[in-house]
Amino acid sequence: MTYVEICDESEIAVGSSKLFQHEGEKILLFRLEDGFFATQSNCTHLFAPLKNGKILEGCRVRCPFHRAEFDIRTGEVSKWANFPRGIELVNTIRKEKALKTYAVLVEGGKVKVDVAPAG
Repeated sequence: MTYVEICDESEIAVGSSKLFQHEGEKILLFRLEDGFFATQSNCTHLFAPLKNGKILEGCRVRCPFHRAEFDIRTGEVSKWANFPRGIELVNTIRKEKALKTYAVLVEGGKVKVDVAPAG
């Protein structure tokens, strides 16, 4: 495992996220009620930046472009892209795909992410 220190725990409020980059890979760190979680930073549909997405109840993030939703903890698709009308045609080519996730560790108030993807 290759943990990289990202920030202090206090730097990210519950219900928000922080984008960081490690060796060219952009990773999004989320803080939820029950801890910290990290995923790839772009939606798997058409690669829109999830840092502009909305964090929803049920530990999901919604892509701001086509409204795909992903479970922040597991990366699994909760709802595939459904906006605007007609996006279903693109969905015949762009099949559902989960986000890559990364293990997160908090030690001594420091948040660290294992930069090798977990899933």
